[in-house]
Amino acid sequence: MTALRKDSVSLVEGEFHFTLEDFKRLAAIMHADAGIALPESKATLVYSRLAKRLRTLGLESFRDYCALVAGSEGADERVQMLAALTTNVTRFFREPHHFEHMKQHVLPPLMEVARRGGRVRLWSAACSSGQEPYSMAMTVLSLMPEAGQYDLKILATDIDPNMVAAGRAGLYRQEHLDGVSQEQLRKFFIPVGPDKYQASEALQDLVAFRELNLIGPWPMKGDFQVIMCRNVVIYFDEETQARVWPRFAACLEGNGRLYIGHSERLNGPAVDLFEPEAITTYRRNARRP
Repeated sequence: MTALRKDSVSLVEGEFHFTLEDFKRLAAIMHADAGIALPESKATLVYSRLAKRLRTLGLESFRDYCALVAGSEGADERVQMLAALTTNVTRFFREPHHFEHMKQHVLPPLMEVARRGGRVRLWSAACSSGQEPYSMAMTVLSLMPEAGQYDLKILATDIDPNMVAAGRAGLYRQEHLDGVSQEQLRKFFIPVGPDKYQASEALQDLVAFRELNLIGPWPMKGDFQVIMCRNVVIYFDEETQARVWPRFAACLEGNGRLYIGHSERLNGPAVDLFEPEAITTYRRNARRP
């Protein structure tokens, strides 16, 4: 009876009844769909973010919402739920040591590859609203202003279609441009109204935005020389992390680099597939398959 009473009590005080059973059902869907692990301590966050969806849909309880997203007719709402529950904290040149390392040690030889007619690909995995891939593009253009003339592209992917659309639009308010110097602002952004800037054509030409679920199929063809996947795998459980890291290794060319978030660590088979090179920066072990 104790378990039954616990499951029937609302976890959060508010206008909608939200039980432990409701939370567990939603957490299971998030884990299955996106690999994201939601501990019970996140119940208040889940409630606050999804209560807006219940109001929009005219639902009376989280039990009704669970029934909707668990059914075949709730596929579109599952996308909305995923967008509501994923964290999209980002900024230009976040963890600047990665961009400095790329500029000093990784990009110069890749620029020569491109100038000789070779293919160069960089990937911003979990790109959020575009600040990371545009920071990569600015770093490239600072070394090679004519990069758009060559076979050099940056793939930017995210599971949230709203973030992909925002990145593709390339519109940012002044408050979101922290980390961008005045010189970079002048060179790479166009004022389009009070307190709003548009990413330049030179930036947008280098970056292609696509939707991608990191635990789903990866349809990309060809290898990458650089992958940034930062501050997202930390939301996966250890088993899911151990499956994802080797997939990045398989996508990297030769001794390509992987940049990860400051709170993340490689685990599982990936420990043998990469060699540490700098702060949260790894070189693919070319001796490994």
